[in-house]
Amino acid sequence: MNIAVNHHVSKKTVLIVDDIPDSLSVMNALLKDFYVVKVAISGEMCLKIASVLPRPDLILLDIMMPDIDGYEVCKRLKADPYTAEIPVIFLTAKVHMEDEQLGFDVGAVDYVTKPVSPPILLARVNTHLQLKVARDILKDQKSYLEQQVQMQTREVAMIQDATILAMASLAETRDNETGNHIRRTQNYVRVLAQRLQYHPRFAAYLNRHIIDLIYKSAPLHDIGKVGIPDHILLKPGKLTPEEFEVMKTHTILGCHAVMEAEKRIEGSSHNFLQYAREISLSHHEKWDGSGYPQGLKGDDIPVSARLMALADVYDALISRRVYKEPYSHAEAHSMIVAGRGSHFDPDVVDAFVELAGDFRKIALQYTDDGL
Repeated sequence: MNIAVNHHVSKKTVLIVDDIPDSLSVMNALLKDFYVVKVAISGEMCLKIASVLPRPDLILLDIMMPDIDGYEVCKRLKADPYTAEIPVIFLTAKVHMEDEQLGFDVGAVDYVTKPVSPPILLARVNTHLQLKVARDILKDQKSYLEQQVQMQTREVAMIQDATILAMASLAETRDNETGNHIRRTQNYVRVLAQRLQYHPRFAAYLNRHIIDLIYKSAPLHDIGKVGIPDHILLKPGKLTPEEFEVMKTHTILGCHAVMEAEKRIEGSSHNFLQYAREISLSHHEKWDGSGYPQGLKGDDIPVSARLMALADVYDALISRRVYKEPYSHAEAHSMIVAGRGSHFDPDVVDAFVELAGDFRKIALQYTDDGL
């Protein structure tokens, strides 16, 4: 008898399950030259052998057995995550179509009738072992690809963080009297966004991913100050109206800087710089339309900029400047509330009121000397 068996599976283990010794002897004689053969004389013994390492690579399972029939054994094998992937071929004298269908329904991969034809049995065993090898390879490849995707996702996030940190650090070196201002405002914005995440007006916009991007982008709100002349940006006193007009252009300069960076990643479906652009351009807009640079009003102001507007003003109020002493938290709180519906989105102010204690904690955690 000349049966071609794939040598790559020659060392695979086949478990034969049958309560008739003669059947076991016949099967063993057919398979022993090609595979490592194990035998079980009952369903319970089959389940025990299959549960112990090294597990069989394939099971030839008789249906009609005295303790547990083959259908039930197969069900239990498939219900156990450790044995579910082992292919099961039923061996039986049953030849009715409904018996075959029941075998496939409980998880068998094939069905060989007795008396067994040696060429057919060897061909079926070889085929299903090769299929199992292919499935295992695909499973390993899928796992590998998933790991690669996770690694690349982490790398992209690291690049985003590094880009924002580099740009924010550049802005901070030009305006160093604000110290930890960018860290405080970043955290103010995050707690505000988290509080508003389930608010009816914001729920469709704010989710965990967007909140994270807004948090990461917030330090870039004053990136445009790198383009403001030193004699204005670093002036040790209050600005003249003319100088203030120049200072106001930092919003446009910042937006343009971010837009140039965006061009480098054009086509990305997750442009993390979108929020940096919104914040840098519009965080000085006011709810009543009296802000700058575009005079946006109400919901026309991006949500990210509305959050930053309140965070930025609160922090400016409680911080020492060359032209003013810091206000207390209570005083700043009152001023923010007074701006509800004029300077700030009313619902953002309401969230601030609920989070006043958190704002104070953040201010103390990232305090500047003299704050």
